[in-house]
Amino acid sequence: MPYSTITGAEAALKTLFEQPEGRTLPLPQLAIDYARKVKFTGRDQVFLPCVMKEVEASAALKAVEAGIAAAIGEVRFGWEEEDIEINMEQAAAFLLMAYLASVDGLTKLNKAVRAHLRDTDFNRSQSNIYRRLSANLYKTKDSGFYHIHGSLIASPALEMVGLPPYREDFKDEDYPKILEYIGEAVAKYTVEELEELNNERRLAGIYAIKQEEFLASPHGKVLNNQPYWQLEALETSTPPVAFPEAKIRSPEAGGKPQILSGIRVLELCRIIAGPTVTRILAEYGAEVLKITSPTGPDVPFFQVDGNVGKHAAELDLKTPEGRAAFEQLLESADVVVDGYRPGAIEKLGFGATALKALAEKRGKGFVYVTENCFGYDAPLAHRAGWQQIADCVSGLAWAQGRAMGRNEPIIPPFPMSDYGTGCMGAVAALTGLYHRATQGGSYWGKASLVQYDMYLMSLGEYRNDVWQGLMAQQDADFAQLRYYDSVDQIGKTALKGLKKAAPWYWDEEDKYLEEKDCPGFGGKIKIVRPVVRMGRTWNGFNETSRPNGFDQPAWWLD
Repeated sequence: MPYSTITGAEAALKTLFEQPEGRTLPLPQLAIDYARKVKFTGRDQVFLPCVMKEVEASAALKAVEAGIAAAIGEVRFGWEEEDIEINMEQAAAFLLMAYLASVDGLTKLNKAVRAHLRDTDFNRSQSNIYRRLSANLYKTKDSGFYHIHGSLIASPALEMVGLPPYREDFKDEDYPKILEYIGEAVAKYTVEELEELNNERRLAGIYAIKQEEFLASPHGKVLNNQPYWQLEALETSTPPVAFPEAKIRSPEAGGKPQILSGIRVLELCRIIAGPTVTRILAEYGAEVLKITSPTGPDVPFFQVDGNVGKHAAELDLKTPEGRAAFEQLLESADVVVDGYRPGAIEKLGFGATALKALAEKRGKGFVYVTENCFGYDAPLAHRAGWQQIADCVSGLAWAQGRAMGRNEPIIPPFPMSDYGTGCMGAVAALTGLYHRATQGGSYWGKASLVQYDMYLMSLGEYRNDVWQGLMAQQDADFAQLRYYDSVDQIGKTALKGLKKAAPWYWDEEDKYLEEKDCPGFGGKIKIVRPVVRMGRTWNGFNETSRPNGFDQPAWWLD
């Protein structure tokens, strides 16, 4: 029987709603009822080269997102939504946003695009190939696998394994030589030794283990008894908050209101998962202001798609002036999204403790959302991490490697876990706003990359015949990928196969992408359209994109 991704999405949605006691998702029944009405449409075929059911997981999470958005719509506008659609190709495009976005036709794989970007790679951890490969998976002395990771700094990870922080003699064409050079250094250490060195320096590295090993670990056991994302009350003393008057800001809306019109969101995030939370809230009409540090590094190209729908400003929260300006912004904010290392924003005085106190003082609740790598209230929860780190520790990388015929882990292509986690965080934010409007209080939503991976893997792998058919569609180089290949190399190679397996993204791109004038990047950008479509409200971006620090740190709408 042919495999159906639509049937798979329906099953993935059912999985979310049929969790055992203690793992029930924090969703109001009205949102669940709406999610069950969602129609999955589009091409019913497998085309993303991951052995796990990424598109089905994405479509199911988008159905939950639509469900809680429709529930807010009913509370806010007093009507029942009957027409909710999730297109399967669009749900997949959501997982590929960084690879489909462009500036004047230049994608992230084209070096010429750098001329359009603000250079926020302050430590050359992205632009320098040697330093870039300080965040990569290597084999250890005891035949294990360890993903060293220098985050956006690079030097500490290289120095950890006895290497110089810079090697200017290495060029892009020396990719194989660099892998060998760093690989030989890592291979002098056992997994245990690397873990000790990594933890001494508080770096983001981690060992790669299989799913069954993760679930048997102390960390895995704790997370396996938690919901895939969480929502808890920070305080219950503040009264319900009515939604403001919905103002139609775009002619594209066709006269339809937006679910979050008038809601103010402060973003404290970098890279992908955290900014995806707020990108989704912007789709529903929220006024999103992204705040970054003027000295904080970031990946320049990810801002093209990640900053769409927002304003982006800089404040140094370690200075009195920066703190004062941020506190003024907080006075009228509704949502705060924190994607930094666990505890970092709390240490600066703007985390859950401060928001609870401020909510009680102002008499109006907050919704606080945190996104991290390892989850919450578990042994590894304090550690920093990125998608590759989550994929290694959860077992997802080992599952991908074995499916590709290798006795080794291989990081799946594209930042799909990042985007899925962002959707979970957005669902938590929407749910917090729903509860704030209906019963009052402040709420803390929690999402993590590892817990997204756990959900994804709970859906199981594709049948062997489906997977083999998918592998046959790939470029010949895809089968040659190894554990040591970087996420850039894996993504670039997978993209070649995707252009054969899913040519419609390029042949019919206006269906999946929208073009916007973008002064901040000096040209026209193309970005992925919103996934959720509803009959009575409009989802879309009221703002173009811009680089970090482009705007003033101020709310700009009445």
